[in-house]
Amino acid sequence: MSLPSAFVVALRAALGERDVLDDPATLDAYAADALGRGHAPDVVVRPHDTAQVAAVARLCHEHRVPLVVRGAGTGYTGGAVPVRGGVVLSVERLDRILEIDEVNLTVVVEPAVITGDLQRAVEARGLYYPPDPASLESSSIGGNVAECAGGPRAFKYGTTKRYVLALEAVLPTGEVIHTGSKAVKNVVGYDLTQLLVGSEGTLAIITRITLRLLPYPPARATVSAAFANIRGAVDGVTALVRLGVIPAAIELIDGDSLRAVETFVGTAVATGASALLIVEADGVPAAVEEEIDRASQALTAAGALSITRAADAAARDELWAVRRQLSLALRATGLIKINHDVVVPRGRVPELFVEVERLKAAHDLKVACFGHAGDGNIHVNFMFDPADTAARERARLAERELFTRVVALEGSISGEHGIGFAKAAYLGLELSADQIALMQRVKHAFDPAGILNPGKIFPE
Repeated sequence: MSLPSAFVVALRAALGERDVLDDPATLDAYAADALGRGHAPDVVVRPHDTAQVAAVARLCHEHRVPLVVRGAGTGYTGGAVPVRGGVVLSVERLDRILEIDEVNLTVVVEPAVITGDLQRAVEARGLYYPPDPASLESSSIGGNVAECAGGPRAFKYGTTKRYVLALEAVLPTGEVIHTGSKAVKNVVGYDLTQLLVGSEGTLAIITRITLRLLPYPPARATVSAAFANIRGAVDGVTALVRLGVIPAAIELIDGDSLRAVETFVGTAVATGASALLIVEADGVPAAVEEEIDRASQALTAAGALSITRAADAAARDELWAVRRQLSLALRATGLIKINHDVVVPRGRVPELFVEVERLKAAHDLKVACFGHAGDGNIHVNFMFDPADTAARERARLAERELFTRVVALEGSISGEHGIGFAKAAYLGLELSADQIALMQRVKHAFDPAGILNPGKIFPE
């Protein structure tokens, strides 16, 4: 779209020349996120504080200019990129840890703080921020809140929403609101804090976040269990759950994913295996030892070919590095990767993998799977040659069948990546028309002009 000249002049007056950018290289850099699809904005702005964010929102509202908020750009559903041009508001300047409160076990941060940096900062004080998306070294807390990010430790500790106590946010009309408080209990009025968590940047622009912390676990133990096939690994997960073992994480990696990461890192990860489980326990030392021993026994009984315990912190970090590099490894194959973060109840994970095997055969596709088996959140990646247009079409058909089957299994089409524009067409598979209409009324209450992150979540 063509922006009114008066609008651009007003932006420069509010933010300064250096933080209102419209050169082609910058516009191209902000045109896509990790999904790799999107539309170039007409201008990029980089506010330094909440007042400047509010000024941008007011101008966009007055001139009816689309406004999209962007953090680190690590999302997989296009949530942080424009579909109609307009303004991209990058929060990259809002990157401070403002307060670590060791008495109340809270931390206050701005949205561009990188998740891994936050974890290290609080761990230096003996505190713990559990949410750990695979992209924790590049994804920002603001994006984690916007998408309600998860990660391996969600099985025991829950996702981002469990840790968000309060927010400062700017409405699309320019007003600044404060939701929640440092108190762990707060039932005054509607819970606007949790409404904004997971809203994918469609309701407000988050400028400050108060997060709950925990004491750092004094002990940790990690094992990997190799299996001959994916069914054996899935049975291993079922055995752990039935035994009543609740480790910090249970991660599953299938054979295609293993081979890809071995090629990527240049070393064998699980020789002779076609599936791998990573199980981690944390807590007080005696409890950790008992839990990891029980887990090892259950996995052996489920048919594990071998079980390897990380001997020290360096070995544990190396083991987790395998898991965190999976997306990069699959991308490095040169194949197109359509990544879906479906989730089903834990007890139905075996049925999900039956469906994956059916889709492989029915559509002649390579499908790499990995993810958080402990909470049923499995990343199903349809892989195909970018030059093979027929395979691309088969993958799209398989995608809809996967979503339909996941909903039938009492699951969800997205466990942590959100809907963005990539999954908007499938929203009606999971939500009724009445539910969608109610959500759209909520959206209108926050954003009457419809300028904030248009084209996301809702099918057009």
